[in-house]
Formats: sequence, C-alpha cells, structure tokens
Amino acid sequence: MHVFITGGAGLIGSAVVAELLANGHTVLALARSDSSAAALEAAGATTLRGDLADLSTLRAGAAQADGVIHLAFANDFSTPDALAAAVAEEGAASAAMGAELLGSDRPFVMVSGTPYAAGRASTEADPTSTDGPVGGRGRSVMAALDLAARGVRSAAVRMPRTVHNQGTGGFAGLLTNAARRSGVVSYPGDGTQRWPAVHALDAAVLFRLVLEKASAGTVWHAVADEGDAVRDIAAVIGRRLDLPVKSVPQDTFGPLGQIFATDQPASSAHTREALGWQPTHPSLLADLENIQP
Repeated sequence: MHVFITGGAGLIGSAVVAELLANGHTVLALARSDSSAAALEAAGATTLRGDLADLSTLRAGAAQADGVIHLAFANDFSTPDALAAAVAEEGAASAAMGAELLGSDRPFVMVSGTPYAAGRASTEADPTSTDGPVGGRGRSVMAALDLAARGVRSAAVRMPRTVHNQGTGGFAGLLTNAARRSGVVSYPGDGTQRWPAVHALDAAVLFRLVLEKASAGTVWHAVADEGDAVRDIAAVIGRRLDLPVKSVPQDTFGPLGQIFATDQPASSAHTREALGWQPTHPSLLADLENIQP
C-alpha cells in the first residue's frame, strides 16, 4: 500500500514508518518542519509539508493514499485550555481525512487510548472513554469508527499510558522529565495504581497488522505490559537518576493529575489471538534501565 501518515517523525510514528517500509509499503508522511522532513526522507518516506491545522493538505494526503494512519497530536498539556485546543485540532484533522476516504473501503487507522475499567484490566470490548480532560479524543475516534458504515475500513489502535523506547516516552517519560527539572521523582497518591505499557517497536508492528488485516469498525489494544505500579516505575527512575522518590498530591500534575492517579491496567489478549501480534521487545521496567543520569 501507499500509506499517508501523520505524526511520522514522533516516537511511535518513526517506528511505524520504518515498519511499513520494511514490509513493502511506501509512505507519504506529513512533515511540519524542515527537521521532520529531513528525518522522514532519510528513513525512506516522501513528505507532504503541513500540520494538523492544514485541513486541505490532510485531505490531499489522504486522497492519494491507499490507506491512512493518523498519529499526530499536539501533546500540549501545559494548561486545560491548551489541551482542549490540541484535542479540537486533532478532531478536525481526523474528520477531514475520514471524509476524504468515504466510500473507498480504504483503511483509516486512528490512535486511541486504553480505557479505564473499574477493578480489572480493560479489554478491547470496553467502550472508548469520552469523558475527562482528553475525552474529546475518544469522541473523535468513535466518529472515525462510525465511518465503517460509510465505506471506510476504519479501526482504532488503543495505546497504553506509556509507549517507550530506550527509556523515554509516555507517562513514564513525563515523570523522568519532571524529575530532571525538580530534582525529585514525584508520583501521585500511594503509587499502587498501574499503568500499562508497550515498546514503540512492538506497537509499530500492530499498526501495520491493523492496516493490513483489521475489519472495519474494530478496536485493538497495543499493550505488552498489563500494568506496572507507578511507585515501581518511579523507583527505577529515581535509581537511574540518583534522585529521591516521593508521593505528591495528584493536582501537582495539573490537567493530567486525575489520569495519573487512576489505576488503569489493560489487556491485549484478543488482539494477540486475532491478529497474531506478539510483543518481543523489552518491558517498561527493563527499558527504563536505559535512562542516563
């Protein structure tokens, strides 16, 4: 396939681009900067300059592709307003690309997040979350999945709270970055809450499998580690950085505080069985050993 991808220069996206190219696909990648374009072209992709606000550019990219993988997100969690703007921008972008694919039976793969399920690990059968600070992202995903009834082979890959590679990325990466700034590894609450995780290279394989095989309107879980206790994650970070570790109130983390404090393990049993996906790369706790002091 000739695949149009957004977010192709990011942690997940760069792994997806490499996975697609290694398996015989060609890639047209949205690039918002010279540095992103250079990295994508060095990897073997062709580029289309623009960003998520350029809806005409997004439609043009989707129009010339055999399939679309949408990964880009502004990732601005600095204030509630900034986060709301990022969510709205992503929703408009996905709607524009989805509209371009109507009636074509081409795949449209969206990134989503594993949902919360009280007292247990969430599964692919659980509904996508549409509440909370990033609930708008869930509503955008649901709108994309609804396009299955209008001739789009839409599917969602739900990502866990930490997607990592070489000790960086995801919620664990946010804890690490905050610790470097403050001199303390902080975590919310008592730290028994669990965060699921996946290595970026394993996630990339699943995105390719969903693009190639998934039926319209389906949901999949890119989960390798069902859930590590946050205090265990913080302990590894503290040891690697030689910094103290302590519990803090959840509002210390701003708009993400409530999410950070929630116990949210997730399963990928159905995804593994149905698509034959098998993670092979290091677990989160093992990968965090790559953090450099």
